[in-house]
Amino acid sequence: MNSELRALTQCGDVGSLQSALRTLCSEFGSVSRLDILTMVEAGKRHAVCLLRLDSSEHEQKLMTKLGAGRFGEDLCVVVDLRMPARAQAWKAASSNNENAHES
Repeated sequence: MNSELRALTQCGDVGSLQSALRTLCSEFGSVSRLDILTMVEAGKRHAVCLLRLDSSEHEQKLMTKLGAGRFGEDLCVVVDLRMPARAQAWKAASSNNENAHES
């Protein structure tokens, strides 16, 4: 994982991820579209980021830098998001309860 994507994983919510992505992309041109879909799978939070820049040349440069792919006409970047502290605490409590029931 490159350092730019690693920095995005520190975002804890969609708003901060959106801001960080726009800042990162500004090096290549203006963002004309940005959609972020979040999901939780196997206890991990992911954000699927679909975006478009103002030109295909700018998009190609961004794809090269981030290792992004395409989903239809959009660039697609998947980011592993850190879990909010309250979700981590709930997960730990649930795990402790399961272990207590097994004893």
